[in-house]
Amino acid sequence: MEKNRQASIDLSHHLSGVAKARTSSPLKDLQKYFGKEGIIRLAGGLPSPEYFPFASITADALVPDAYSWTPDNRSPLAWIWNLFSATREKTTQVSIPKYPNKPEDLNLATALQYSLASGIPQLQEIVKTFTTQVYKPAYTDFKTFVHTGNTDGWFKTVGTLCNPGECVLASEWTYPSALAEMRPYGVRPVPVPMDGQGMRADALHKLLSEWDADARKMPSQATRHVHDPSWSDWCDNARCEEEIYDICVIFGGCATHLARAFSQRFEDVIFVEDDPYYFLQLGPYMARAERSPASVNGNDNEEYYLSQLVPSYLRFDYEGRVIRLDTFSKTIAPGCRLGWFTCNPVFAEKLERQAETSTQAPCGFGQALITTVLLNWQSAGYIRWLKGLKVQYKHRRDFFIDCLAEQFHLETEPAIHGMYEGCDVYHASQRSRVDKSGYLAEKSHPVVLFSFVPPASGMFVWLKINFDNHPALSTLGLEELENKLWVALAEAGVLFGPGNMFSATPVSEKEEGFGHFRVSFSNAKLEDLKRAVSIIAQVLKAFHQLD
Repeated sequence: MEKNRQASIDLSHHLSGVAKARTSSPLKDLQKYFGKEGIIRLAGGLPSPEYFPFASITADALVPDAYSWTPDNRSPLAWIWNLFSATREKTTQVSIPKYPNKPEDLNLATALQYSLASGIPQLQEIVKTFTTQVYKPAYTDFKTFVHTGNTDGWFKTVGTLCNPGECVLASEWTYPSALAEMRPYGVRPVPVPMDGQGMRADALHKLLSEWDADARKMPSQATRHVHDPSWSDWCDNARCEEEIYDICVIFGGCATHLARAFSQRFEDVIFVEDDPYYFLQLGPYMARAERSPASVNGNDNEEYYLSQLVPSYLRFDYEGRVIRLDTFSKTIAPGCRLGWFTCNPVFAEKLERQAETSTQAPCGFGQALITTVLLNWQSAGYIRWLKGLKVQYKHRRDFFIDCLAEQFHLETEPAIHGMYEGCDVYHASQRSRVDKSGYLAEKSHPVVLFSFVPPASGMFVWLKINFDNHPALSTLGLEELENKLWVALAEAGVLFGPGNMFSATPVSEKEEGFGHFRVSFSNAKLEDLKRAVSIIAQVLKAFHQLD
C-alpha cells in the first residue's frame, strides 16, 4: 500500500453548515506575512516581547529511560520498592531563552506571542514526523496541527461535521464528555452493540442497512480505538478495524468517535479517532503465579514496541476519512492542554478556521516546554518514554487485579455474547471462611458479586456489578440500587466513576440486574489501591447482606 498511496478524495460534502460558512480570521490572515524578512509589524495588537517577564524558562526534565521496561515482580510486596525509586529520578536540564541565538531556534519571544492556530513550527514538524513514523497514514496529503487537548479536538470536530438534528452512532458504552458535548447542539447518540473488540461490525452494518431516513436524520458514528470505558478490545483488533472501515466506506457517516452519513444513499463515512490511551496498550493480564521475566515485555527495541501496537485507523485510511485526535495528556501531563489533529486538507482548513476565532493557539508555555523536551529526547527517546509508561501502567493494572484476587474468589469464563464476547471474563465472589491452616477458602456455590475483563489498554477496570440477587432490586430498581452502592463506597472512602454517565443506551434498554462502575488504577499509590480493594470487599459484603 505504501508504494500506491494517493491523495485524499474530496470529502467536503461532509462539512456542517457552520463549517462551510467559516472563512479565515481577518487578523490571522496577517500572520502569513510575519515571516517576511525585514517587514515592520504595525498591524496587530502584539505586545512587545521586551516586556514579557521571563528572560528564560529552565526545567529539569526526566530522561527518556527514567522508567524501567522490566518492573520489579519479585514478590507480592514489590510495590514497596517503587515507593523509594521515585526519589532517584534521572533528569536533564532544558532551557528556553527569550531571544534565539539562531532564527530557527525555539524562543519565548515567539512562543509566548500571538501565533498561528496550527502551533509553533518546531512542534508542527515534530508531530508530522511522529505521525508518519508511528501511524503511517495510507494517503499522501494528510495534515497535522495542534489543538488544546482531545476534548477540544472533539468539540471542534462536532462543529465541523455535525448539523443540529443529526445522529452519532456510538458504542453502547462510550466516553461521557463526548456525549455531553453533542447533546446541547441537538446531535444525538445512537448506540451500537459491542463485543470484546469494541463496536461490532455486524451490528453497525445491520443498523446502517435498516436506517429509516424518513424517521430520523442521517447518522453519525462514535467509537474509540482503545475503548473507554471497557478497555477490552485487544483480540484481533486490526481485523475488526478494517471491517468497520470497509462498512463505513460503503454506507457513510463518520466513525471512531464520530460517524456521520449525510446522503440518503449512505455514500461514505468519516472517522474521528479519539485515542488518548493509544500508547498504553498493556497486553493480556497474567495471574501472579504465571508471570515470568519474559512476560513483563522487556524487549528494549523501540521498533519492536511500535510493531506490537494495534494499528490506527489511519493505517487503513486510503481516502482521508479519518480525523485522528492525539494528545500529550496521558503521556506527558493533562495540564499542558496540548494535542494534535491528523486529517485531510479540507477538514484541516475548517478545523483551523474554527480555532482561529475560539481557542486560537494552545498555551505558549506548554508548547514551548513540550517542544523543548521532545527536541531533547528525539523520536527514539520519546518512543522509549512511551514504552516505559506502558510498562509502569501495566504493573499498576496487574497489582490492582492481584489485590482483587486476594480479596475475592475469581473464576474465569469465556464470554460467548454481549460486550465481552471473545474475551475471558473474571467473575468475583466473596471469600467467606478460613480453613484450619489460616488461608481463606471459597464457598462451594459462590454468588457472583461483579465481573470484569482485565483491561488490555488504558487506565481503568470496568466492573459489571451483579444486582440480580439483591433483595431490593425489584422495589428500588437498577438505577437507584447502583446509586446506593456508589454512595456507600464513597462514604466508606472509595470513589468510582458511575457507569450511567458512560451509557449511550436508554435506561429502558439496559441489561436488567447489572450496574457498572469505572475504576481507575492510574493515580492512587499502590498501598492505597490495596486498601481500596479491601474497602470494596467490606462494602459489598454489607450491601448484599452476606454472612
